[in-house]
Amino acid sequence: MPRQSVSGWLILDKPKGYTSAEAVSRVKAIYSVKKVGHAGTLDPLASGLLPIAIGEATKTVYLIMKGLKIYRFSIAWGEERSTDDLEGHVIKRSLKRPTAMEVKRLLKKYIGFIFQVPPQFSAVRIGGIRAYTLAREGKKIDLIARNVFVKRLDLIGMNLEGHFSFEIECGKGTYVRALARDLGRDLGCYGYIVDLRRIEVCPFKEDNLVTFTMLEKADSLSSLEREKLPFLKKNFAALDSFLLQTSLAFMNIKKYLLSDEQAISIREGCSVLLKEKEDTVFDEVCVKYQEKILAIGSLKHGLFQPKRLFKF
Repeated sequence: MPRQSVSGWLILDKPKGYTSAEAVSRVKAIYSVKKVGHAGTLDPLASGLLPIAIGEATKTVYLIMKGLKIYRFSIAWGEERSTDDLEGHVIKRSLKRPTAMEVKRLLKKYIGFIFQVPPQFSAVRIGGIRAYTLAREGKKIDLIARNVFVKRLDLIGMNLEGHFSFEIECGKGTYVRALARDLGRDLGCYGYIVDLRRIEVCPFKEDNLVTFTMLEKADSLSSLEREKLPFLKKNFAALDSFLLQTSLAFMNIKKYLLSDEQAISIREGCSVLLKEKEDTVFDEVCVKYQEKILAIGSLKHGLFQPKRLFKF
């Protein structure tokens, strides 16, 4: 039976081979919870940091998705593939191989706000249908370039196979596979992703990572525990110790403290007048009572209008 009270963020180290949806389903089963979601899809061939929201934290997923993300990835040169990674079939070949200097010179072009065409195999919707669904049917679709943000892009190494390794810090909607494709085309040699790992989704970092092995070990009850508590099916105390506070999603949002009367009004879904300059306008602020976030909403001319209420 699903638990109702648990909330927080599980920062999963998603292994290769799992879709993000499969990883979420497994976490849902482990924690015996109903409300679970994730903040940013990782491809099956990618590994690394997948923030999974549980309970009330699911209401803050959109906030985490706004944050910057850091990936480490490797590109193989000489081929362009249908999926822009190892999974796809080869569609173009080149004998040319770029030098490190050529690559470094080109990277400047991809810093800042850039227009990027998503991969054919992507989750972008075309008339309500995912692009990857159409691509699997063999349909070639014209995807529209989107404006995405790249804060930094660094060449960090090369290996004996000629693969170049990079680290990128970027915003929402940036496709690393598309970046590999475009770099290869600009260099005249083609390229595709051979390894991709996400190491940060602000404010979550590698230090916060939890593996499925860690979860399974924590979930196991000792023979003594099972003898003393035969009704206990799962070690929820150990599992819940991996969860980070939901409030981490509010780190960069302005907060206001409520009075007793205001807190009652907010819990009833009503707007309240806050002590703020009349000309102040914020699309998104938080209100809290006794150190607990009660709601997210807008603040216009001193009037707070709740959009999402929290039950902590």
